[in-house]
Amino acid sequence: MDYVVRSKHSRKKPTALPLRLGIVGMGKMGRIRYAEAQKNPEMQVIAICDLDKTIISQFPEPHYYSDYNDLVTDPALDAVVVCSFNDVAPDVVRKALQAGKHVFCEKPPARTLEEMQSVIDIEQDHPDLCLMYGFNHRKHYSIMEAKQTIDSGQFGRILWMRGVYGKAGGLSFPNSWRNEVEKSGGGILIDQGIHMVDLFLYFCGEFDTVRSLTTTSFWNVPVEDNAFAILHNKNNQVALLHSSATQWKHTFSLEIGLENGYINLNGILSSTRSYGDETLTYARRQFEDEALSFGKPREETIYFGVDDSWKLEFIDFANAILRDVPLTTGSSSDAMKALRLIHQIYQNGRL
Repeated sequence: MDYVVRSKHSRKKPTALPLRLGIVGMGKMGRIRYAEAQKNPEMQVIAICDLDKTIISQFPEPHYYSDYNDLVTDPALDAVVVCSFNDVAPDVVRKALQAGKHVFCEKPPARTLEEMQSVIDIEQDHPDLCLMYGFNHRKHYSIMEAKQTIDSGQFGRILWMRGVYGKAGGLSFPNSWRNEVEKSGGGILIDQGIHMVDLFLYFCGEFDTVRSLTTTSFWNVPVEDNAFAILHNKNNQVALLHSSATQWKHTFSLEIGLENGYINLNGILSSTRSYGDETLTYARRQFEDEALSFGKPREETIYFGVDDSWKLEFIDFANAILRDVPLTTGSSSDAMKALRLIHQIYQNGRL
């Protein structure tokens, strides 16, 4: 079955500022999005939804709902921010769009391609609404710097990429909802590895050949704790992925080999800073006739100390709604491409 996204039309605009938001799911991501919306002068959170009623004391100002069906139909809202579990998110998005609300939804966009296509079908029936997905890694400054440099052509075209995204696990890891297949749709690959898959797509476009292996090698969970994949496209570009819950150290590493050199991205800033410093290292290719020390090209490393990714995503979301500016990242098309590749890795990776 082909899963497609058709073209968009002009979006409806709210009658007044600020954009009035409702947030579904007030866990870690819901709280991050709430804080960012509060900082944005063009946004105001006026409603929240969570099964835990005790959050009312922590967020006394917005109106509280225990049922997302009631929140998405609140006529006072312009947009809904979806930070719920993976099994619920597609239904919240569909119902919010049907209620005439713009939607921002966290990744992964759905558990299955069929769920994602059902969202896109509703989206196409409401071309005046904005639907955006939160793949915030594209908005990290190191990633944007690398993308700008590659697009300039000074290092030539990309030949290959090698990405490792790993978690340290922990005593509570086996009991996480992220390892409940009915709730999450998969394991470490769809939870965290989808970010690296999205970056592969961001830098190289789509891939048409997938070779993969998924394993449960340590944790007593019903989903994969490691995923390995080799991806290839029509431009003869290859990407290697290792998504791991047995890394024992929080790790983010993306190496990009180009015709005239390489770019290495290491670390990714997070709320806990557990992935270390966010750095970007450049080096130009040097053969024997160009270098005194062959095999050790001169490198330049840039350190990035600020993570504005959440802020920049909401700026894009607001601009799309208020000013009809096309989304630069996070469209339903981007989300479907990432999810499709995730499912190809799952399909081809079973032992």
